[in-house]
Amino acid sequence: MNKFEYMKEFNHEQLIYFYDETTGLKGITCIHDTTLGPALGGTRLWNYATEEDAVLDALRLGRGMTYKAACAGLNLGGGKTVLIGDPKKVKSEAYFRALGRYVQSLNGRYITAEDVNTATKDMVYLSMETDHVVGLPGKSGNPSPVTAWGAFMGVRAALKEVYGSPSIHGKSFAVQGTGQTGYYLIKYLLGNYSDVNNWKKYDEKVKKIYFTEINEDYIERLKREYPEVEFVKPEDIYSLDVDVFCPCALGAVLNDETIPTIKAKIVSGTANNVLKEARHGDMLKDRGILYSPDYVINAGGLINVYHELKQGGYVFESAMNDVDLIYDRLLEIYSIAKKEGIAVSKAADTFAERRIETMKNVRATYIPR
Repeated sequence: MNKFEYMKEFNHEQLIYFYDETTGLKGITCIHDTTLGPALGGTRLWNYATEEDAVLDALRLGRGMTYKAACAGLNLGGGKTVLIGDPKKVKSEAYFRALGRYVQSLNGRYITAEDVNTATKDMVYLSMETDHVVGLPGKSGNPSPVTAWGAFMGVRAALKEVYGSPSIHGKSFAVQGTGQTGYYLIKYLLGNYSDVNNWKKYDEKVKKIYFTEINEDYIERLKREYPEVEFVKPEDIYSLDVDVFCPCALGAVLNDETIPTIKAKIVSGTANNVLKEARHGDMLKDRGILYSPDYVINAGGLINVYHELKQGGYVFESAMNDVDLIYDRLLEIYSIAKKEGIAVSKAADTFAERRIETMKNVRATYIPR
């Protein structure tokens, strides 16, 4: 790929390669846009087939974080780090401390957190070398339960839009991916809110939940803990006759092959970059399927860790109040889509871009602090 052409097309600021010979650490940090504030985005560890795949993932995910932060009303830009390697082989204290030194070298332009195949304990190692990491124990902690809570609120907003009521009572769900956020989402759908300190409780009972997963440990965990949740093969999850399809695994799952098979009236999940191409948002609209834009509905974890950066420190209740606003924000985006006759995915982009442009103009006047 021509990286500079891609960066020009999508307005990226920086693409940084790094390598540490001692630990074998190799990765890429993308800083997309810092108009609203420092770029924040997690560190993803994946055994990418090629370097080009890793670069594209960083660029797409970094841009998605900019739009996520903008739609969430946060004073943050977007970025992402991807590490190339086998998670079962490369992880160690030295590995993550080496990463921490590279993050520190960016001097606060980029703040990181956990993501796919990295965990809170890995962020502790980073914190030994950098001040620019969030999601640490004793503060906001693991963002996955809060990300899933935001998605739960987003599902309720979508139900309100389609059925006139946010209640999950009597509704059926198909959840794709149950390693982290999908697992917690299922717990909330079943009325177990312990992972968010029983923040809110809803006396509602779903009709049915189906799930699919490729990791045998995660499959067995759900079967053991919630035997009423039914496992289906990965290829069968799209065509189930359910009310809501919840993609909570990796991206690009909504494409030319899968969208025609979807029977659900709503697509609301936590996975990033769910649309393989922008036109697939229009394809969902044409089929009468309401889509909850991924970077809006899965912003709960970002909102949660953002509260670590606020003056006075992290307060759980304040963070959760802001996460609950995902419900209202989605309804506003649905309203834009209807008013302008555009796909919801485009309405979300419009919502984010208007905020970035407005703040850019507000900050045009120099005021020393």
